[in-house]
Amino acid sequence: MELRISHLSKRYANSVQALDDVSLTIPAGMFGLLGPNGAGKSTLMRTLATLQEADSGTASFTGVDAGAIDMLANKERVREVLGYLPQEFGVYPKVTAIDLLDHLAGLKGISDAGKRKTVVQQLLQRTNLWEARYRRLGTFSGGMKQRFGIAQALLGNPKLLIVDEPTAGLDPEERLRFLNLLADIGESVVIILSTHIVADVSDLCRQVAIINRGKVVTSGDPLTLIAELKDHLWRRYVTHEELADLKARHRIVSSRRSAGRLVIRVHSEGNPGAGFEPTTPDLEDVYFLALHPAPAAASAAAPQVSQAV
Repeated sequence: MELRISHLSKRYANSVQALDDVSLTIPAGMFGLLGPNGAGKSTLMRTLATLQEADSGTASFTGVDAGAIDMLANKERVREVLGYLPQEFGVYPKVTAIDLLDHLAGLKGISDAGKRKTVVQQLLQRTNLWEARYRRLGTFSGGMKQRFGIAQALLGNPKLLIVDEPTAGLDPEERLRFLNLLADIGESVVIILSTHIVADVSDLCRQVAIINRGKVVTSGDPLTLIAELKDHLWRRYVTHEELADLKARHRIVSSRRSAGRLVIRVHSEGNPGAGFEPTTPDLEDVYFLALHPAPAAASAAAPQVSQAV
């Protein structure tokens, strides 16, 4: 089972290049699509979900009985194998969870009443919503609405599941519950998790792609991408007065508060200088470096700069 995207491009009428020659191979399991807001993630998800057209490129899904599906040309076939949870998932606030899911199951083509009842019950139990089945959706918390969104996305046993920014706005407990649910589902289908929250991908995904300004800037196994930074990442506690000078001389990956103090993380082939200590890289470091690549001239000069500190 595999999704192949090749040279996919999309430009909007306002001349924004939302997708720029995107090519990805996405295997079964959890796949993370990382990028800042406006990077093109939602455009890619909507295109794959048959909600909008691409200007050029191809996308095919293999591993189903009928063979490869042309996702851009055969939209009806795509919808038979697709489950989709968009970034903005609306609900009818006065309808109960069980009634709306039953209605959606009918729209999905589950016409037999007995089978539909069984499917609805199983999905509400799987998403831990069975006890709340008679509650109106308008009374649900954000996490409960997201779990209901996954329940509707799982109608029809999809082989491809797309979830767009699913944990934005959830509290830590609801986020963890939702991510565990996705992990359980991801054992048997292709799941694309589109998000700007690095920790979601780091916790769940075996493969990741980082997209920025419509382009894929890096992709691969998160552990491999992290390992490539080994021995090249350093940290140091600094004052605000020191920060501007250090930014001018080093490739700073990130700066943040830790225990009330300002700490910077620097990418360097060797020790950047006094006060720096080696630190363990993580996927967030990969993400920031991919979004802000070093200029060629700066890269060439980096070793000399480090030696001078």
